[in-house]
Amino acid sequence: MSDDVLKPQLIIRQFDNLTSYADRFVEMKTLTEQRDADTPDELWILQHHDVLTQGQAGKPEHILMSSNIPVVQTDRGGQVTWHGPGQLVAYFMFDLNRLGWNVRTLVSYTENLMIELLKKYKIEAYAKPDAPGVYVDGRKIGSLGFKIRKGRSYHGLSLNIDCDLFGFHTINPCGYAGLEMVRISDLKSDYPLFENLCADIIETLQHSGYFKEVQVLEYEWYVLGRQSNE
Repeated sequence: MSDDVLKPQLIIRQFDNLTSYADRFVEMKTLTEQRDADTPDELWILQHHDVLTQGQAGKPEHILMSSNIPVVQTDRGGQVTWHGPGQLVAYFMFDLNRLGWNVRTLVSYTENLMIELLKKYKIEAYAKPDAPGVYVDGRKIGSLGFKIRKGRSYHGLSLNIDCDLFGFHTINPCGYAGLEMVRISDLKSDYPLFENLCADIIETLQHSGYFKEVQVLEYEWYVLGRQSNE
């Protein structure tokens, strides 16, 4: 039996419009709960409406001030973070056992994906062993958080492109008081847009060697199993 036969299929869903965090959270959790040994892996690339998401063990004191930004309780690891327009989010619904990965492999792959993306645009970023995410000169540009259920992952990464940083100013980002956030647009005047980074991620996964086939689906709006005018 060839290696390609043993490799899983990957479906990449690119959402071109802003999309609801609460809806996507329910859908990725449902997909993970209902999948079986033959279900293709999925990667969703998108941008959310303004939202604060609180980790499963998140401490409320890390939300420093009230605002009109909604707070959604989630089941991922980590503390509170912000998502919104101008920030790329990618969710990894991967069967880690089938890939031969553990949690550390997934975290390292996610961090290295962001590091290599930024390197393409002449931005030198790095990961920290004691603080998950990706940093440039001490400032955080990319965050990550996962939930693993029966060896299968959901949730994922966020990468700041040209977002308004106000949401981060209302919290201790990822539970770190005084942590400064930075955007690609702060570092490059001619910076890549969301669609450019989507194309980069898709190309990386297509050539990763982990999947026998990568199918790309693009949506203006999308709800798992049906379309919705969101």
